[in-house]
Amino acid sequence: MAVTIEELYRNYGILADAKDNLSQHKDAYQAILDGVKGGPKEKRLAAQFIPKFFSSFPELADAAINAQLDLCEDEDVSIRRQAIKELPRFATSENIFRVADILTQLLQTDDTAEFNQVNAALISIFKMDAKGTLGGLFSQILQGEDIVRERAIKFLSTKLKTLTEDVMTKEVEEYVFAETKKVMEDVTGEEFVLLMRVVSGLRVLQSVNGRQQLVELVVEQADLEQALNPADPDAVDRLLQCTRQALPLFSKNVHSTRFVTYFCENVLPNLSTLTSPVAELDIQLEVLKLLAEMSPFCGDMEKLEANLNTLFTKLVEFMPLPPEEVENGENSASEEPKLQFSYVECLLFSFHQLGRKLPDFLVDKVDAERLKDFKIRLQYFARGLQVYIRQLRVALQGKTGDALKTEENKIKVVALKITNNINVLIKDLFHNPPSYKSTVTLSWKPVQKPEAAAPKRPSGEEMGSGGSTKKQITPLPRRDARQIYNPPSGKYSATIGNFNYEQRGGFRGGRGRGFGVRGNRSRGRIY
Repeated sequence: MAVTIEELYRNYGILADAKDNLSQHKDAYQAILDGVKGGPKEKRLAAQFIPKFFSSFPELADAAINAQLDLCEDEDVSIRRQAIKELPRFATSENIFRVADILTQLLQTDDTAEFNQVNAALISIFKMDAKGTLGGLFSQILQGEDIVRERAIKFLSTKLKTLTEDVMTKEVEEYVFAETKKVMEDVTGEEFVLLMRVVSGLRVLQSVNGRQQLVELVVEQADLEQALNPADPDAVDRLLQCTRQALPLFSKNVHSTRFVTYFCENVLPNLSTLTSPVAELDIQLEVLKLLAEMSPFCGDMEKLEANLNTLFTKLVEFMPLPPEEVENGENSASEEPKLQFSYVECLLFSFHQLGRKLPDFLVDKVDAERLKDFKIRLQYFARGLQVYIRQLRVALQGKTGDALKTEENKIKVVALKITNNINVLIKDLFHNPPSYKSTVTLSWKPVQKPEAAAPKRPSGEEMGSGGSTKKQITPLPRRDARQIYNPPSGKYSATIGNFNYEQRGGFRGGRGRGFGVRGNRSRGRIY
């Protein structure tokens, strides 16, 4: 016979009045446990009464937890929410892992209020025992159903950073890193990005040694020991994602050498045949931009001359020869070459950075005929640059404030940065011997302000020469809204070129793409 409301209140009263003699009233507590078999009102009361006296009856601990779990799975959402709200009260030292495991499984709910209740309960037990709670979470990430795994990873990526240092101690953070490395052995692209967000935010990994460990983790995922299959969009996608995750970690002490080497040896030779993982992504430009961003942090390179030669060859491909002229000095009827400024900025910057490590490359390592050809291309490109720089400055002249914030003008400002950057780098290479001393800020990167420079209005000559990329008109668009400047074909057209937008793409599609296919782990309730 089911327990009634009156019986529940009576047994509650017995236990409440027993004080130090609670253990003598095991039958009263058992009656409360039986309340989960009653109607909605009895279940709501049981959900509150069971945890209140839980610690006093260790011999009924399993029965009590199981009774509460039955309520967590009730058809009535209000009963489920009440039962979930009380679950942290069962999280004693010996039960913390089990409660965390249960709450992690409950993340699969589609009810928003219930989902928020589970999140709150998990945060609550985190503050009791962070390592024990993480044990339950990682247990489900490694062995649970896909929906549970997905939501548990998202929970870690969003909630860990909100916890204080007294909760996320050094020991706890080291445990997070160790467990994350286990999960990384089999992840999709989306999971990889989220998990990198988790470990990148750990205070224990903010040192040079810690950042180096993170780079090693990314290198392992990138599988840089294997040659790249340019026709495989998943392989290309993997490389892009890993490189993007590694980029913020590089510094003068944490080198990008392995990635830069891989790009020179495996990516640049296959640049034109790369298969984009995202339809609207300009894969060639994306790859070149990543290489450019990494190149300043490249350390000692084993095959520096060979890799510089690969980079030089690719740069020459994107720098056309001037059109042939007929006897009267006019151009022939053949189509004027297109100047691909965005691509050349990346390649020239990367070559300039690596060239610093072998400054005699253009003097001693390139034969005279090839060097002469390169300088002809540089001269032609430089003449085109000056024309486009003048056109852009005329188009932007007198525009300030809101006028510079229109999409058209923002793109022109970026175009001006690109052309000025190329102009500075070409001037360096025209020195005899070539110089690698100039510093520019890549057009899509935030402008680095001088520390305490006195305000100085640039002269017209300075603005035309592009001598300093720090003298910009307006801040750049965000990194995730970078634009490509495509100047018009033809010799020094008077019309400003067309501009196409390019945004970074990520992994598309659901689980089963990217970093390996994970099998479905439908296992039902495993409390």
